[in-house]
Amino acid sequence: MANSLESLIFALEKYPQQVEAAPLAELLIESARQTDKRPAYVKLAVPDAVVKSLRGSRAGDLLLMVRVPKEVVDRQGSSIILPGEAD
Repeated sequence: MANSLESLIFALEKYPQQVEAAPLAELLIESARQTDKRPAYVKLAVPDAVVKSLRGSRAGDLLLMVRVPKEVVDRQGSSIILPGEAD
């Protein structure tokens, strides 16, 4: 996972215009919570190029699911700098 995280950080720093992000809620077709008989799952509608990258015969793009906690999203517009946020 560290390698994937390093790749994401590199891409965001050096090539931000090439990184694509889409909220999962906009792609969601179906979901189910975990039960005793099966794990939780989500079913997403994605472009065919994404599917080809996952299922193709050659190595494809790095696809990650990234979660940004609500508390962090809420801090985005704040002008108050909390301890640990200073560069």
